Amino acid sequence: MDLQRLPLALSVLAATAFTLVIAPAAVAQAPTPVTFTADQDHQNMMDQLGIKALRPGPSGDEKAPNHANYDESKANPYPPIPSLLVLKNGQKVTTADEWWKQRRPEISEDFEREIYGRIPKNVPKVTWKVKVTDREFIGFTPVIAKDLEGVVDNSAYPAIEVKIAMTVVVPANAKGPVPVLMMFGRTGLPSPTQPPPEEMERVNAALKALLAEKDPSLAAIFTQYPGYSPVTPLASPYAFGAPRPAGDPPALQQLIADGWGVAMINPASIQADNGTGITRGIIGLVNKGQPRKPEDWGALRAWAWGAGRGLDYLETDPAVDAKHVGIEGVSRYGKAALVTLAFEPRFAMGLIASSGEGGAKLHRHQFGEAVENLAGGEYYWMAGNFMKYGAESATFGRKDAGDLPVDSHELIALCAPRLTFISYGAPAGGDPLWIDQQGGYMATVAAQPVFELLGAHGLGVPDDWKTATMPPVNQGLLDGELAWRQHDGGHTDAPNIRYFIAWADKKMGRTTP
Repeated sequence: MDLQRLPLALSVLAATAFTLVIAPAAVAQAPTPVTFTADQDHQNMMDQLGIKALRPGPSGDEKAPNHANYDESKANPYPPIPSLLVLKNGQKVTTADEWWKQRRPEISEDFEREIYGRIPKNVPKVTWKVKVTDREFIGFTPVIAKDLEGVVDNSAYPAIEVKIAMTVVVPANAKGPVPVLMMFGRTGLPSPTQPPPEEMERVNAALKALLAEKDPSLAAIFTQYPGYSPVTPLASPYAFGAPRPAGDPPALQQLIADGWGVAMINPASIQADNGTGITRGIIGLVNKGQPRKPEDWGALRAWAWGAGRGLDYLETDPAVDAKHVGIEGVSRYGKAALVTLAFEPRFAMGLIASSGEGGAKLHRHQFGEAVENLAGGEYYWMAGNFMKYGAESATFGRKDAGDLPVDSHELIALCAPRLTFISYGAPAGGDPLWIDQQGGYMATVAAQPVFELLGAHGLGVPDDWKTATMPPVNQGLLDGELAWRQHDGGHTDAPNIRYFIAWADKKMGRTTP
């Protein structure tokens, strides 16, 4: 060997030794993901908090001994709700500057610490890639649909992968960037283009030949069933077998026809909707597969984080008016949509539908679902600390909804002065009393003063939430930046979509195409 090259050779050998010996040791130090059942994870959090016993949540079965309260005269044992425009030191908030710099940070801190949890500072970045671009039709409108995947950097913990699924659909013939409504739910190309029949026949003929070549016994089956085709046209993920009832077109069709775009984002691709998955998904990835601490984020905040990452992509899409992107969700996703709008100021508007406890409903309004229900069954939606308010026996004593430092009117107020549409259905039409329509309306009324302080308009009704009476069903309060409408169409926001579009268009100064 050339002696002049000896030092280089030795350094290469040393580097190889480090790779073979040291690097595997470093990888081995990464903790193995914990696999808990939901009950085990729930108990782990109780142990961390020093909770010995939780109160059972009220039952939705009216025949059960612990059935939920549906008597409005018994629904308010905890007033008053926290003062919206009074600092913790007792000083009244009278200016927008005091709200932004003092009161809003106080409220945000309480929600993060006690209710929804904190987004960690070390959440890894997301890289978006377009998997498919397709030219389709929604109704009679040509669109460009893109299926996307947001790959979360897992280099710090390769044992867990997170890939966010999102589909973006925009009108193909728009003359400029369009507003977009991001909707929590399933993703997928809405109306995938198909090969014409003659090309589909060629595909099936070639596939049959390949299959028969691999397994000759299949040739007899193809001969016996000559009409069989291995490949049939793809069905849209938004197509349903049963005929649609009379009424408005689907939300996607209405939005596209009005010149909007739609982004559909799948919450399950961000974080599982169960306690078993809390050590997986984005929460598990950041925690390296270990159980949460009491202030860690829950699924609602994780879904909201994912929506923010979807907005990151939309800000790079020239077809999207990124200053006018809204967030929408129904039921548990209505909760997530409200949390998203409250904590992500880049969203310009929100359609918050039938969100109930943990969403727009006042925690202190004891009607239908209660704090105790979320502290038990759906605890993983919330920060671990939220469980304290369902504790009957604990090292810190007993706590209930009256001990919460904040309530949902303050969550709605965090959305001000942006466009905030609170939607509910009527119980007679199928939206259950369990989600407490009246409690949601009371919270919306109580949030008005902040909208007005910031120069926006509220519902146009008196601010006294305790005496607030919901308007008649199908009669909306849609003049302000804060809006309310209760429809008669069940546990959905479908009957309110056209009202939301018209209201948002007006507030944005848009002329409908």
